[in-house]
Amino acid sequence: MEIINLTERPEFAEAVIDWQWQAFGSENSREFFSSVVKSCLNGADLPQTFIALDGEKLAGTVGLWRCDLISRQDLTPWLAALYVDEPYRSRGLGQQLQEFVLEQSRRSGFREVYLYAEFTGYYERFGWNYIGDALDYPDKPVRVYHQSL
Repeated sequence: MEIINLTERPEFAEAVIDWQWQAFGSENSREFFSSVVKSCLNGADLPQTFIALDGEKLAGTVGLWRCDLISRQDLTPWLAALYVDEPYRSRGLGQQLQEFVLEQSRRSGFREVYLYAEFTGYYERFGWNYIGDALDYPDKPVRVYHQSL
C-alpha cells in the first residue's frame, strides 16, 4: 500500500470527490467536496488530500484541512474526510492514513492536529484525545479530538 498526495495522481480526483460526498455529504453537497479537492490540486498549502493506492486501485483517502468544523475555526489544522473503501476496511488502512497525516503535519511545522466525529471509540484507539463537544452546521452535535505532535 502506498500513500501519496493526490497531486501526484490527479486522475483519482473524481473518485475521491464521490467518496467524500457519499460518505460525508448531503444530496446537494458534491460541489462543496469538489471545490475542496480541486483546491488541493491547485498547490495550496492547505487543504491537502492524500490517497492510498493498492497498486493502481484506489483504497482510501484522507485530508489535512485548515478547518473542518465551522463552529471551531479557532483550531487548525484538521484531519478530515478519512475514508477507506469497503474491501480495505479492518486491515489497518485507517490507522496508516491517520499516521500519514500526522507526519505530514509535523513536517509542515504544526504542533497539533484536530478532528471531529459523531461517534466514539474509534479515534481514541489511535491516540486521539477527546476535548469536548461542538456543533457541526447547523446544529448536529459532534465530538472534537486533538493530538499533539
